[in-house]
Amino acid sequence: MTGKTQTSNVTNKNDPRSLNSRVFIGNLNTAVVTKADIEAIFAKYGKIVGCSVHKGYAFVQYASERNARAAVAGENARVIAGQSLVILNCKPRLCVY
Repeated sequence: MTGKTQTSNVTNKNDPRSLNSRVFIGNLNTAVVTKADIEAIFAKYGKIVGCSVHKGYAFVQYASERNARAAVAGENARVIAGQSLVILNCKPRLCVY
């Protein structure tokens, strides 16, 4: 362990109050990009309380809605591992995973 605290894999999918502070990251090349990469990219927007990576997409759960909005504004369409990311604020129908 490097002394760095690990981020939870839980992104509060069952808590509707947390939707506004959750970010969906789509078109993600998960064969190359890791959870640690996602956390490193998105940590500059605020405290990450959860991060889950799935085949082709990920979710980042922030401590506040303001952080999530900043991440969407700052990272949408960013190219990582040759793919342009689709980054959205979660909505009830989008973020049910």
